[in-house]
Amino acid sequence: MADVKPLLKEDGTPYKVAVLIPTINNADELDIVLERLSKQTYPDFEIVISDSKSKDHTKQVCEKYGATWIDDPSRNRANACNFALEQMDHDLVLFTDDDTIPPLDWVEKLVRWFEDPEVGAVGGPNFAPDEDPFGAKCADVAFCTKFMTAGTRYGAQPKGKLVPITHNPGVNCAHRMANLREVGFFEDGCIGAEDVVLDAKIQRAGHKLFIDPENVMPHRRRRPFKPYMKQMRNYGYTRMVANKRWPEIAKWPNAIGFSGIVAAHWVFGGNGGRNTWFTYRRGASPNLPSNSPRLGAFTWILAGRGGTSPPPKPGTFLGPLSCSLHMG
Repeated sequence: MADVKPLLKEDGTPYKVAVLIPTINNADELDIVLERLSKQTYPDFEIVISDSKSKDHTKQVCEKYGATWIDDPSRNRANACNFALEQMDHDLVLFTDDDTIPPLDWVEKLVRWFEDPEVGAVGGPNFAPDEDPFGAKCADVAFCTKFMTAGTRYGAQPKGKLVPITHNPGVNCAHRMANLREVGFFEDGCIGAEDVVLDAKIQRAGHKLFIDPENVMPHRRRRPFKPYMKQMRNYGYTRMVANKRWPEIAKWPNAIGFSGIVAAHWVFGGNGGRNTWFTYRRGASPNLPSNSPRLGAFTWILAGRGGTSPPPKPGTFLGPLSCSLHMG
């Protein structure tokens, strides 16, 4: 730890660095995150927890590790982050979630890239930990398929040390505070895909985003099925609304990816009527359970050919279910 020196600004003073984590009623998993952050190789940074009125022992966990605890009145991730950001005076802000397992050099590997003034934000991949259940592996296969995610961040296949990107998930990313202030932080009231919208705003302001392919964050997936469906429904709804306001989010490959799902449903399920567009748009279809094995094979093959997840296995045939919910 003593071998790693803090990143210095042009005036020779260290960057003020913070890790911001929004949370609610997840003290036990947050304990794991904070324990890992307390052992980071980077020498000096603050941990800020935006706690949305948790009823468990979250505050005590924060006190245990010396993290700054903020009593947040909001009920969504975007507003929870904004409430904390408005009170912070740091130069660099790293974002993650309360259900991750941060590598011990995670902070160091993100902060180092800001020595280059061209870097407006930087992130890294996130995959389910090895010990995560079966459903989590399905989510990885679906989300990391370039075809099924229509070329979005999860489907990207970057090569090199630092690669330009259009979006980094909020579970593993870092931003310059000056840029966050410039765009007004996260979009107020955003109930899903708030990180996608933020990145669109950052890029509209003329700043560049990058990904470090080697800085992987193990991230536990939501347990199937109801919490996962709610997450994907909110994500899909927000993407639909955001696409209208920020057209650059809805690039032409999205239409191809979505058309592929409908085509697969028609080919494998014999149900290609116009209602398919609406049933899939809502993230659920009466025919989905009976067709998921066929769509599973279809998605799995595409994931194996063009995905970035750990090697998919035949058991992850449930990948298309996650994909269908994702396209919400």
